[in-house]
Amino acid sequence: MKKILSLLLVMALTMTMFTACGSEEKSEESGKKAQLKMATNAEFPPYEYREGQDIVGIDVEMAQAVADKLDMELVVEDMEFDSIVPAVVSGKQDIGVAGMTVTEDRLKSVDFTDSYAQAVQVIIVKEDSKIKSVDDLFVEGAGIKAGVQLGTTGDIFVTDDFKANKSGTVEEYNKGADAVQALVSGKIDCVVIDNEPAKKFVEANEGLKILDTEYVTEEYAIAVSKDNAELKDKINTALKELKEDGTLQKIVDKYIKAE
Repeated sequence: MKKILSLLLVMALTMTMFTACGSEEKSEESGKKAQLKMATNAEFPPYEYREGQDIVGIDVEMAQAVADKLDMELVVEDMEFDSIVPAVVSGKQDIGVAGMTVTEDRLKSVDFTDSYAQAVQVIIVKEDSKIKSVDDLFVEGAGIKAGVQLGTTGDIFVTDDFKANKSGTVEEYNKGADAVQALVSGKIDCVVIDNEPAKKFVEANEGLKILDTEYVTEEYAIAVSKDNAELKDKINTALKELKEDGTLQKIVDKYIKAE
């Protein structure tokens, strides 16, 4: 009986070994790619926005092209803009891509890749607005109410400039679209936001215009954890190749037509 039990035990162990090897081989054979987890805020057309259930835009296609270069599977998660940097810092997300500008404050928390796009902050007003130029925002005592998307560079720059000039107050919104609706309804005097989303919002809302003068010119880059220099270097290499072979420009041209 002991011999039979021993034999059965050996057979069971042998089968377990074969099963384990088979699972490992199957996993290797499946060729499942490592994930590149991207945090974004899909409220910023044409860089990221929703078409039905899908998140699309310049940033998404650019990140997909980078992921392809790195032989990784891109996974996009939509969240509030000011949650993106904390998500990268905590390691819940690998990268933050959301029309994000490199600032001294953000550099305290995350690193950034090389720039992949240049953008301009502009000012949206009503067509009959008393605000005729950027300078009108920063006249001491003007009492301007400016709408911004929370945590964006528009938020940062206007808050600092209003404080320095004592010229107005900032109203922060979770979405750029909410700020625009506040302008339409007369709750605020202007909206400060990136030029490309500004164009979309003005097209969609009659009676609005973009001031001719630009407010701030900035560079967009990808946020990466300070603990992941290797990933940053790999992304920089991929971005360089995508710029050189024209892929990045084709993606931009798809969403932003030459005027």
